[in-house]
Amino acid sequence: MSRRRQQLNEGVFDLTSCGFLIHLSEFYLVVGSHEPGPTENLGSFIAATPTLLLYLVQYSSTKRKMFRTLLCLAALMAVITGSLSTAHAQDWGNLFFYAAKNDSLSSQEARVVFMGDSITQGWSQTMPEFFTSNPYLDRGISGQVTAQMLVRFRADVLNLDPEAVVILAGTNDIAENQGPIGLEDIAGNIQSMAELAHAHGIRVIICSVLPAAEYSWRPGLGPDYKIPALNSLLKSYAESAGFDYLDYFSAMTDGENGLIAEYTSDGVHVTLAGYDVMVTLVQDMLDTVLENE
Repeated sequence: MSRRRQQLNEGVFDLTSCGFLIHLSEFYLVVGSHEPGPTENLGSFIAATPTLLLYLVQYSSTKRKMFRTLLCLAALMAVITGSLSTAHAQDWGNLFFYAAKNDSLSSQEARVVFMGDSITQGWSQTMPEFFTSNPYLDRGISGQVTAQMLVRFRADVLNLDPEAVVILAGTNDIAENQGPIGLEDIAGNIQSMAELAHAHGIRVIICSVLPAAEYSWRPGLGPDYKIPALNSLLKSYAESAGFDYLDYFSAMTDGENGLIAEYTSDGVHVTLAGYDVMVTLVQDMLDTVLENE
């Protein structure tokens, strides 16, 4: 084979490889955008990075090939960065997640709004009768952190003009679904939601974060000691601000800062038995709160 033909063949192979890498990146972006919430956790994409690097090592057997492959990698990273930026810019707070439901509500359907993440969202899926038989609305979104909830708090709480809001949030912040964040900042986001509600004449119930010994999707972050510390901040704030504090943690812990096995499917999310406990606690508090309205 002539050197010219060999160079052409290598060039075609390089272009094909670039295309392969870019298509592979698009696949990983799709995979990485799922769970534990919509576009929140890119852990799957990060975990896929070694696969791309292994491909580069196998292909780049010469310096020339390494140079060309690095150009392909640069193009790949540009695609990834642009795609992620676009995805997050579209609706980072999921403002439109409940938009249609909010628009269709009557004035009597939003007496109490439950604001939260997958634990709240899973509540209405596991026990729909709790919400359909009461004037309660579930406004939980899987995977969300407190900053995202704060972004959509007006659309999903204030504009619905409820009598009370039940805020259960913070575990995904500790899981670093959107990156590292201090406990004081997590508490600050919850405080901001509470103060917005109070300013609009809405009764505030701040809930303790549920126990979790570990996060299966991101281990090693220490929720077993961070969650109690965050709960202490939330309780102190609620007491000083005159808001109600609902302690799920004490009723659901296994004694080692994890959830009782019967109450969870994976150490974080709640089973029907767990929701039974939560219903009893929150209903008792709501009966008192709404009776005093």
